[in-house]
Amino acid sequence: MVISKPSLIKKTFQKSFSVIAISLLSFTTYAAEFLVKTPEAFKDTVKNLSPGDTIKLANGTWQDFEILFTGKGSKEQPITLTAETKGEVILSGLSNLRLAGEYLVVSGLVFKNGYTPSSEVIAFRENKTEYAYHSRVTETVIEDYSNPDKQESDYWVGIYGQYNRFDNNYLAGKRNKGVTVAVRLNSKNSQQNHHKIDHNYFGPRPIFGSNGGETLRIGTSHHSLTDSFTVVENNYFDRCNGEVEIISVKSGKNQLRNNVFFESRGTLTLRHGNGNVIENNVFFGNGVDHTGGIRVINKDQIIRNNYMEGLTGYRFGSGFTVMNGVPNSPINRYHQVENALIEDNSMINVDHIQLAAGSDAERSAAPLNSKFAQNFVFNESAKQPFTLFDDISGIAFNNNVTNSKPLSELKSGFKVEAIKIERAENGLLYPVGKNIGVDRSISPITKSETGPSWYPKTAGQTDFASGATIKIKPQGDALFNAVQLAEDGDVLVLAPGDYDERKVIVIDKTLTIKADKSKTAQLSFERGAMFEIADGGSLSLDGLVISGKNSPDSSGNTLIRTKKWGMTANYRLVVQNSEIKNLDINHSFHFFVSGNGAFADEITLSNNSFDNITGDILRLDRELEDLGIYNAEYVTLSKNTFKDVEGALVKLYRGGSDESTFGPHLNMTNNKVTNVGNGKRNKSKSSLYLHGVQVTNVADNTLAESAQIVVEHTVGQPKTSIQNNKLSQDVSVVELRVSGPHTAVLENNQVVAK
Repeated sequence: MVISKPSLIKKTFQKSFSVIAISLLSFTTYAAEFLVKTPEAFKDTVKNLSPGDTIKLANGTWQDFEILFTGKGSKEQPITLTAETKGEVILSGLSNLRLAGEYLVVSGLVFKNGYTPSSEVIAFRENKTEYAYHSRVTETVIEDYSNPDKQESDYWVGIYGQYNRFDNNYLAGKRNKGVTVAVRLNSKNSQQNHHKIDHNYFGPRPIFGSNGGETLRIGTSHHSLTDSFTVVENNYFDRCNGEVEIISVKSGKNQLRNNVFFESRGTLTLRHGNGNVIENNVFFGNGVDHTGGIRVINKDQIIRNNYMEGLTGYRFGSGFTVMNGVPNSPINRYHQVENALIEDNSMINVDHIQLAAGSDAERSAAPLNSKFAQNFVFNESAKQPFTLFDDISGIAFNNNVTNSKPLSELKSGFKVEAIKIERAENGLLYPVGKNIGVDRSISPITKSETGPSWYPKTAGQTDFASGATIKIKPQGDALFNAVQLAEDGDVLVLAPGDYDERKVIVIDKTLTIKADKSKTAQLSFERGAMFEIADGGSLSLDGLVISGKNSPDSSGNTLIRTKKWGMTANYRLVVQNSEIKNLDINHSFHFFVSGNGAFADEITLSNNSFDNITGDILRLDRELEDLGIYNAEYVTLSKNTFKDVEGALVKLYRGGSDESTFGPHLNMTNNKVTNVGNGKRNKSKSSLYLHGVQVTNVADNTLAESAQIVVEHTVGQPKTSIQNNKLSQDVSVVELRVSGPHTAVLENNQVVAK
């Protein structure tokens, strides 16, 4: 039997929009289903929904649609908002969703091709007083839905109220500042909330290059002594690389269990709050740089039955870290570790386990009344992974097993055995014949078990040379036109000849441009830049000869640049086997200039020659606000020759005191450098200027008749190694924030006078 709601249906048809109503008879209430095709229809219909009703958005793209979904359902009959077909309703432009009321369910929506005009894409509230309770968002997608102003902060999901669930969703590609998912405790009605966050796919979050890139945060420091009772379980964190804290727990009595962290840089951090339980989580680092595990701070934390493998991180991003605290710490700093229970965990091929980490004049409170028991610590290299930064007598070590000789301070708490390991059916490594470490019954969740089943989990960035090969001949605008028509990942192969480009070539996809035969394609350009990397763009140049001979007679030209401002997508630049010459039409003619806010995952120069250049090679010093922001994560110069360059090879700058990032990294090896950095407009008076760089390796280079290498250390215990170089002048290393001698390793460098 079908029962309709005649008054509502009559009203909606009188307003000339399409509503399909199908009702099901129940013993106490009617349940109706409505298909709406316009925002106006939705707004009129949602006002009259009853428990058990379903409102469906018609398939298609809904542009600039701010959804307010309110109502009061019941446990047995929630009110549902869903898509006509899951995955085929696209919210784009300036769209978002707010839900407020009781027993509401949202499912099947996709947010992409835009960004939220408010502080959240999805908010479990209408305003500061009207929240959602016993409500659920499931099988919903937010992908690349980032504000074009990278420093404009927002959340993708803000969870307020109590007893809400966020499950089986897909979130990937957040590029602007702000937490991906935030559990808010900033009102009484959002505390002791008992939320559940489960079976979500947290896809790749690119390196942000400053603080503000957490994937999940539970609470804030202001409310960190409040209990949240949030459960985070069975989620998959796939290459979540935003910053040092993948998950930031800032409240008490939460449970984080059965989650998998795959090649994610950073840690699950117990930043504030007491009495949290971290168990049955799995961390697969696979040797990826800066992959970490768990960082422990505060009181009464339980860390048990977690599996950590192949983690390379150190310091605050270590495979396992127990922090020092601040005596009588203010609420926003570091509370002392007390009564921590760390048991039955496996730490296999974990490079660094750091205890009393962060010890300094402020963080002087060592851990107290804590236990480290029945853990399995194994490194195939037999290298012991522990570093002690302060007194650890407040941690009792008992019945742990390792295959490497422990530090003397830990000797009584570890049994050293020659152990073999084998991989079990669950994908984890276990000691043969031993019952130690994680339980064999643990079953790590797989990627396919998370997120909506109907939405593909893409790999993230496009690889170079992964598309079609397109051959280009040297004729008018041939290269410009080919770039316009190319697809992501394509390779443009240039036939021998001269290519004089009269327009700036904008790179907004991943492209490789290479010579058919090395150094037979001769490129020049008539504008202030030849290539401009825009959002979505990455560029690889191979085997080319590029000259600035036809460039305009003005200062400040550059061969390659990013957009001057407003980029959100990270990019890559690779130049190899090429000859760059005669960037000298006027002064300050640079090879590459980063725009403000632009961020490179990678810049690699390999086996090139650079000759006769009046500016710098790489200008990566645009973030001068000293807020911990920088322009590139990995910068590599290998086997190049540089001659007669008036500016510096690299100007790489990371200012401020923030400790939430891992970079920048500079690796410069086997380069031959002659007469570099001596130009009168080179204000740094250096051939290499590094400010706040976190990891530096300069080795096996020859710098003749060239300016000084200048290194300025700031925060983060930077690792600087300058070794086996032939130099024109001594290296300058200064500590700008830490008293005492510099910490750089300067070995086997030979200074040869001009």
